[in-house]
Amino acid sequence: QGQLVESGGGLVQAGGSLRLSCAASGSVFRINAMGWFRQAPGKQRELVAAETSGGSTNYADSVKGRFTISRDNTKNTVYLQMHSLKPEDTAVYYCAARPVGRSWSDAYWGQGTQVTVSS
Repeated sequence: QGQLVESGGGLVQAGGSLRLSCAASGSVFRINAMGWFRQAPGKQRELVAAETSGGSTNYADSVKGRFTISRDNTKNTVYLQMHSLKPEDTAVYYCAARPVGRSWSDAYWGQGTQVTVSS
């Protein structure tokens, strides 16, 4: 069974940086895109950043210019570099891998990692 394992979350002051990592293992294959989502208390899960196998990226407007998604295909790992963090970035961040021809609702999901930004 495919697995996604996130790491790198934690507590940081506003203006600080964090890098999240997500390693795919097992039967996670034929992936078209990998992405990062987040869910804050009382809010819906939202797409933060995604990158397709072709290298195209898209970002939520709220993180453009501050967050960068990248992939290391040799390690089956995706990263989210976060700079200039704000308290409103506080959320559980989830890694997702979208299979070819499927939607994000059919993606493989990680267990989530907490990011807390203090003011």
